[in-house]
Amino acid sequence: MSSVPEHSAAAGPGSTDPVQSSAVIVPTAGTAVGRSAAPGVAPPASQVAAPTSLQVLRSLDSGPRGLLEAQAEERLARFGENTLPAWRPVSWPRRFVRSLRDPFTSVLLCLGLVSTAVASWGTAAVTLALVVVSCLLRSAEEHRADRSTAALRELVATTATVLRRTGPDAAPLAREMPVGELVPGDVIRLGPGDLVPADVRLLRASGLTVHQSALTGESVPVAKQPVDTPDGHRTADAGSGGEAGLFARPELCFQGSSVASGSGTAVVTATGTGTRFAAAYDSSARRRGTSAFDRSVQGISSTLIRFMLLTPPLVLMANAALRGRGLETLPFAVAVAVGLTPEMLPVIVTTVLARGASLLARDHGVIVKRLPALHDLGAIDVLCLDKTGTLTQDRPVVERSLNGAGRPDPEVLHWAAVNALWTLQLAELPAPDALDEAVLDATEEQEGALSAYDGVTALPFDPVRRLATAVLRSPGRLGTHTLVTKGAVEAVLDRCALDGAERDRLRALAAREAADGLRLLAVARSERPARLGTYTTADERGLAFLGFVALRDALTPSATQALDVLEHRGVAVKVLTGDNPGTVARACRDLGLDPGEVVSAERIDALSDGELAEAADRATVFARCTPEHKARIVSALRTVGHTTGFLGDGVNDLPAMHAADVGICPRNAVDVARETADVVLAEKDLAAIDHAITAGRHCSGNIATYLRITLSSNLGNVIAMLAAGLMLPFLPMLPAQVLVQNLCFDAAQLAFAFDRPAPAVLRRPTVLRPRDFLRFITGFGLLNATADLATFAVLAYALHGSAASGGQEAFHSGWFTENLLTQALVMLLLRTGRRTAEGRSGGPLRAAASGLAVVGLLLPLTPLGPLLGMSALPPLYFLLLATVLALYTCGLSAARTCYERKWRFS
Repeated sequence: MSSVPEHSAAAGPGSTDPVQSSAVIVPTAGTAVGRSAAPGVAPPASQVAAPTSLQVLRSLDSGPRGLLEAQAEERLARFGENTLPAWRPVSWPRRFVRSLRDPFTSVLLCLGLVSTAVASWGTAAVTLALVVVSCLLRSAEEHRADRSTAALRELVATTATVLRRTGPDAAPLAREMPVGELVPGDVIRLGPGDLVPADVRLLRASGLTVHQSALTGESVPVAKQPVDTPDGHRTADAGSGGEAGLFARPELCFQGSSVASGSGTAVVTATGTGTRFAAAYDSSARRRGTSAFDRSVQGISSTLIRFMLLTPPLVLMANAALRGRGLETLPFAVAVAVGLTPEMLPVIVTTVLARGASLLARDHGVIVKRLPALHDLGAIDVLCLDKTGTLTQDRPVVERSLNGAGRPDPEVLHWAAVNALWTLQLAELPAPDALDEAVLDATEEQEGALSAYDGVTALPFDPVRRLATAVLRSPGRLGTHTLVTKGAVEAVLDRCALDGAERDRLRALAAREAADGLRLLAVARSERPARLGTYTTADERGLAFLGFVALRDALTPSATQALDVLEHRGVAVKVLTGDNPGTVARACRDLGLDPGEVVSAERIDALSDGELAEAADRATVFARCTPEHKARIVSALRTVGHTTGFLGDGVNDLPAMHAADVGICPRNAVDVARETADVVLAEKDLAAIDHAITAGRHCSGNIATYLRITLSSNLGNVIAMLAAGLMLPFLPMLPAQVLVQNLCFDAAQLAFAFDRPAPAVLRRPTVLRPRDFLRFITGFGLLNATADLATFAVLAYALHGSAASGGQEAFHSGWFTENLLTQALVMLLLRTGRRTAEGRSGGPLRAAASGLAVVGLLLPLTPLGPLLGMSALPPLYFLLLATVLALYTCGLSAARTCYERKWRFS
């Protein structure tokens, strides 16, 4: 078995030993564990020294045979369980009250209280009922999402193999126990596929490699081994730089990583909140800034609130100055302010988002934990993600094999496969590592030829030599043994019989291949006389160089198509990874994504926030990124106006997930990532994100349609009411009539929650921009007000301008009917700002608009009409009204066509 680790520790200042900075601080020799420093508190620099394994065991009052059961119980009580602080479930009352923070819900609540204060009981009852319904809907849907997320925690492994003793002289017993019961000083065993349950220091290891992608984002397994030599340690002042240097330390493994190959025994140095995993989680658990949804709703809210606060005083002052009316017009003024408010918005928004979230969960296994995040998904125009597991699979594949001249040579791959197969069998390894598995998969059809050799012995891979050797007897070659060696380029070249110039040439050839994003294994061979004695690493000398096997990351099958779909949706993809620049650039090119100029971590560090924002806007690939780099890039993209989503699955992704408008993770992500994310995918697949973005744009399209139609219609009615109030000797509409009209329109507007927007809505991000809405509602609102004023003229002509009581009732009735008919027309003609003839029937909206028109025509004729102060209208009115509505329809259609043309090319 072999592995070629690409991660190496870079020397630099600022390192701290995790053993000293974790839950148990390693003090000076002889200090008992009971007097160790508090968790997370570093000792003075004078006390910090690089401890050996023996010193670590002594400081933890432990030994290679593990802790006594009594010791473990005492430490569990003192240090607590080995668990992260979980999110506390939010109670129903708290969730309900939190829903009131929505701007429009707060506005409605205030209007309801004002209506109560002026004894407008009907308006108050309806308004407060809408507030309650909206809060209940939002609370119920978020509670459902929380329950679904809690169920995902059951998918995580929860046991570890621990050595414990029942007494001082008893032999240690290895047993499986819950990871929550681990304590500092426990000795554990690690094997292939195991999750590292805590921060540990290795005592013994055999071919151990560890995946640390959840912590560092690097896809390549990192070789780990116990290091107790002086050269293997540094003090805290001279260690490798920062967190990256800690994770590169070969003797340390961290909670959140997993064993890729090999085995080891280690002592637990930190548990629970003292681990690096928990430290990264705590530093990231900060409140996210306002999202795209919050910003858009707050912008529209502030505009409407200004109108609403201005309307009642204007109505009161105008009526007092021109008509001599006083406070008796206050209920009417409040009704006008309520009429301007899109009072159904909280209900519509919550219903639309809850329905979209339910459909996503049912059809695609996508859980939306925070309902407004579904709108933010629709508004995303930049998606940031890591390479591994999204664009590429977490495994390599063979690209080609080359001889020393740089020409394709299948013989090199053949001998590499011979080495992989016989090393696996002779060393009795449980499974091949990822590189060996890729080589064997590429030579699957040669299985018979590979088995024709007789294996003699094997020198398996270890992190120091960085190569593996198989000793074989070739068929028909008695008295000769063949040594086949495979491993890291430098390690193999150093053991080959080459002169300096040839070795330099091969290194340059390997460097060119590596610059193209390929990972290289060097292969060499040697013929030796057969012997009975054992083979050692000293025999790995004087080899004949055969060539290189070049490997690349296996591409995710659906990634190419998903990237094309996202580009069609207007979503730019940014790749933020801890991998090598050449590797990630190669993967992007293979997927058809132009990497352009790759921005490295060193360049990011040299850029100011403003310069980084410009670079992030232009670049596609960012390599060697730390968690802080990812968060800076996402924040920079937001500062230049982008709505961002970040797809991550490890604790190293938490800062970026917090910085993004929408944090996204797959369900197999680490626990804290799932708790932090706004959206949880069934799989780490771009196709699932496309489904989520599509659902978000459906929801945003319906919300935008509702706002356009409602606000333009309401503004037109308010303008007409203010004008009529100044022209007429009586109120143009009674408060009860305004309330019933609003109730009818509100009921019809529920259809927006079930409408399907036109396909054009899915082609670009949907953002609710206050200025765009203001222009739209002003233009169409004035058109609506013109139709209302024309209706005044029709009513004056049809009713001969009578101001008697019967004339007032007829006027109220005529305007009530016209308002509902024009609102029905607006619902149909302004639907999503697009023609309904785009292959969508608009069934729910057609039914709602038809019902609204029927109510407008028939309600004054029912027994309820006289109770509301309305009476029957003469036939001449309906004839003239039909003319007004026809002209209004023509005007709406022309205005809509102009708007669509401008919107399409804007």
